[in-house]
Amino acid sequence: MNEKLKVWNPSVTWEQAEKEWEESASQAAASHPIKKLSVLPQMPGIAEKHLKIKSLFYLITHDSRRIFRRYVFKRPLKYAARWIASALKKKSYRRDGDFFLYRIQDVAAFKQRLLAPDTLFVIGFSYCHKPFECPSGRFSDQCIRDPSHPVCRQCFIGKVMHALPEKKLCVPLFIPTVHYIGEKMFELSERYPDKKILFLITACEMTLEMFGDWGNMLGIRGIGVRLDGRICNTMKAFDLSERGIKPGLTIVLDSTQKRILDIIRFLRLSEDALAEKV
Repeated sequence: MNEKLKVWNPSVTWEQAEKEWEESASQAAASHPIKKLSVLPQMPGIAEKHLKIKSLFYLITHDSRRIFRRYVFKRPLKYAARWIASALKKKSYRRDGDFFLYRIQDVAAFKQRLLAPDTLFVIGFSYCHKPFECPSGRFSDQCIRDPSHPVCRQCFIGKVMHALPEKKLCVPLFIPTVHYIGEKMFELSERYPDKKILFLITACEMTLEMFGDWGNMLGIRGIGVRLDGRICNTMKAFDLSERGIKPGLTIVLDSTQKRILDIIRFLRLSEDALAEKV
């Protein structure tokens, strides 16, 4: 989809634009209902121990695209020192509800970094909370976010993509595997050496636990957003998910959706205010 076709109307207030989006989403749901979680399942907690070691083993043994050889081994001492420093800590993050904060003090600090001219904002979505009816395919790194498509209109990912501001350098990613996001982060670091990556990425809690040290190793900062619903809580379930076998639906809770949109709203309104001053 052409990014110029965004339908989040810049000529009205944020509140009115969101109201218009939600009204159209309700109309789409009435004519083309999609599968949703009617009851939030009571999933058990993470049933795995030693996740830091298991994450290292998993990344190395499943590195079919040779990410370690192409990127990590270029600066082995630097990356090894960073990973060890992070891995020695009990947690690689600070937690604020469904927000996992990596090298960020709080959401207020995240917002201020978002406005910095040298910030590259990476916003990513795990494939497992795409709708089952996603026209781009669920286990895919694609997203058409077509405002005329009834599924896209009901999708939270589509809503966020249309609400993003036009001017800020934003890189959207639709994440099928953990190796995919790792490779993209390395690529962006090399493509924009004068930029500092700040990310906002959705993932299940086990993924946020397992791979936080790797983000710290890259020296990037950001927020991991915890998914709810039919999440992975074992290595077997995680491995199946990484191969596109994910029969359950995961979601971003309504309260957490509001927190994400509040960050997008802050960025958009800050840009509008700056533009008025110029």
